[in-house]
Amino acid sequence: MPKFIIKGGRPLGGQVKVGGAKNNAQIMLPACLLSKETMRLSNLPLIDGVEKSLELLADLGVKIKRDGNTVELNPSEVTKTELDGKIADKFRTSVMFVGPLLARFGEVSFPHPGGCVIGAAGRPIDLFLEGFKKMGATVKNGERFYHITAEKLQACDYFFSVVSVTGTQSLMMTACLAAGTTTLRNCAMEPEIEALADYLNSQGAKITGAGSPTITIEGVESLGGGDCHIIPDRIEAGSFALLAAAAKAEVTIQDCEPRHLQSLLDIFDKIGVKYEAGDNWLKVLKSDQIKSKDIKTHEYPGFPTDLQSPYVVLMTQAQGTALVQEVIYDRRLIWTDMLSQMGAKITMCDPHRVVIQGGCCLIGKRLISPDIRAGIALVIAGLIAEGTTEIDNIYQIDRGYEKLEERLRGLGADIVRVE
Repeated sequence: MPKFIIKGGRPLGGQVKVGGAKNNAQIMLPACLLSKETMRLSNLPLIDGVEKSLELLADLGVKIKRDGNTVELNPSEVTKTELDGKIADKFRTSVMFVGPLLARFGEVSFPHPGGCVIGAAGRPIDLFLEGFKKMGATVKNGERFYHITAEKLQACDYFFSVVSVTGTQSLMMTACLAAGTTTLRNCAMEPEIEALADYLNSQGAKITGAGSPTITIEGVESLGGGDCHIIPDRIEAGSFALLAAAAKAEVTIQDCEPRHLQSLLDIFDKIGVKYEAGDNWLKVLKSDQIKSKDIKTHEYPGFPTDLQSPYVVLMTQAQGTALVQEVIYDRRLIWTDMLSQMGAKITMCDPHRVVIQGGCCLIGKRLISPDIRAGIALVIAGLIAEGTTEIDNIYQIDRGYEKLEERLRGLGADIVRVE
């Protein structure tokens, strides 16, 4: 199994480019199934979830042409409506293929999706199934597969009992080809939802309100194809910004959208992290005195749960004590035990709250990455720690960050991948 070996304490600085958003790319790929026409995606991150999505599309019959971070998808000859269990079981967003196939073909079979274990108990597919039923579909749950059928999906008025990004995106896509006008309420408001709606509207959909709690979709007979540029990954940009702050480094983050990071930048203003920002760049300046501050994760536009882990690392270097509350996913603070092994002074109040005492000197250790976001936090900790840090199970990190070690070396980091 590959691992990272990091020699910490090296001065960092320079420029780093942000890739395409994982959470946009892995939704746009199954969106191609809504149409018979060709979709061209650019700025596609070359990460595991994208590779598995492309593998699943190919198995369904989509013709794929690839050129670096650009891919052309021709779904005109797709007839298969059963997701291959061996592929779909491996990644959570395989569930996003269900709505487009159901909307276009009137039936779909799929296994319970796999993927990240963090918050597994809090990521049920019930919201998806309830929404499909509300649109007139029949859901049967067999031993290994769900089977959903609908002669013709009908518009509905659906309220999400829990705010769900993928639930919002799935039902928004499905409603595009349903008869009548669908209203979705208590929707997630992430930029990736707006990006999906923008593309679908450019190909003939009639969606209003994306990015707000209420989305309206007027069903159409068919959708076209076209070009789509994957938006910058705001979580990756935020991770690099938090690294720069923790390392007291001057780093310019290129090809990002600072407007998608307002909650983080607001925190920076309050804790003394200096920065400059433009339309598509963010420069974090050296900040020697950083104050501790409590945070509580929240759905967008609140503080992202996906930046909670790197923020915890930053708080180990701040002055004072901070309370971090994780309210989106269960078990997402368990990883802090590894940070404690590195010398951090962290008290776990309960599975949703930790208290971090700042001013700690971290020491390199041998660690195991439990998931994507905790993994990047451990990398940041290793970069600012004294001594050598080894991080195993970096497959988890690769799921969210393309060629991470190469980009970090561009900032001066001493990090190597060992197979």
